[in-house]
Amino acid sequence: MKVVLQHLTKKFPSRNKKSNDEVIAVNDFNFEIPDGKLIGLLGPSGCGKSTALNLISGLIQPTSGRVFFGDDDVTSLPPENRGVGLVFQSYALYPHLTVRENILFPLQNLKGSARLSKEEMEKRVTEAAKLVQIENLMERKPGEMSGGQQQRVAIARAVVKMPRVLLLDEPLSNLDARLRLQTREEIRRIQRDTGITTVFVTHDQEEAMSISDMIVVMKDGVVQQIGKPQDVYDDPINLFVSKFLGTPPINVFDARVQNEKIYIGDEAVLDAPGARDGAVWAGVRPEGFVPDENGPFTCRLTGVEVMGRDVSVVCGHDKNAGAGAVRAIISAENRPAEGAKTVRFSLKSYKVFLFDHDTEERIRFGEFEVK
Repeated sequence: MKVVLQHLTKKFPSRNKKSNDEVIAVNDFNFEIPDGKLIGLLGPSGCGKSTALNLISGLIQPTSGRVFFGDDDVTSLPPENRGVGLVFQSYALYPHLTVRENILFPLQNLKGSARLSKEEMEKRVTEAAKLVQIENLMERKPGEMSGGQQQRVAIARAVVKMPRVLLLDEPLSNLDARLRLQTREEIRRIQRDTGITTVFVTHDQEEAMSISDMIVVMKDGVVQQIGKPQDVYDDPINLFVSKFLGTPPINVFDARVQNEKIYIGDEAVLDAPGARDGAVWAGVRPEGFVPDENGPFTCRLTGVEVMGRDVSVVCGHDKNAGAGAVRAIISAENRPAEGAKTVRFSLKSYKVFLFDHDTEERIRFGEFEVK
């Protein structure tokens, strides 16, 4: 089921009684979610991603704009008439019901032509349980299950109606790290097996990038960038997007362009053909550093963190604009010599991004179109 959002906006009254200013949670959201794809809504807390999800579900009504499921305008329809499946962070299972009864519950509430026979309901419940691999837990109650098992029950309950759209709001936040990894892989498998159009809300960029067909990066209610996860990582549109995606995060330096060269401090670290002179933010991905004893970029070496195949070189630099240290990810065989005080690098041009010092918008150079 294709989902189309047209100029979707949601405003809430200000909590400050002395102010009449409205809070714009979602601002002019335009997007077409392709049929059968998994879309990640990504951004920091308060960016409007959960509000956008609730607008799609019908739990809240937009201040303006329209929501379409296929060719159907569902903007005014209540959630129960939209054909959506919802999975929340809190699971929201009925504690007094067994797994079977929890999954069965939505089917028992179907009315009219949608109502199913007992045999059909039992078949649906069994299929949903097998899909999430909990068919051996059907007689347990939620209190007798782990968090990961409860989350699977919540997903089964959401998909048992075969919804047109599946909506997941921070579904992994209550799980430990290993279980998060396992469950997100299960969500991706389930989505592929069912082919249900799915919207997955998270603040965790690794989660969103690992399972999404496309990601939508949001900030302060405004969509910043939409694209395939790797495309957005490799070609961020502004400084915010570049900083939000990536682990370790991108290294940002207070830099300048002069005579088509990027200067960080007094060092000309990279050519920037076509870029105009002026102050810029220079972002360098951790994997963009190449150890080079004759390299143009020098940092103070403060430590080396061994990660097996790779090492993280931890450095200091006077022009580092980030809160932490500069981190370079290099292969273990190229690690700096023991006792070294400084380390020199060459930079991979396709891992270096320039941003306007004031607007923080991307400045393209080299093989990119200069704007």
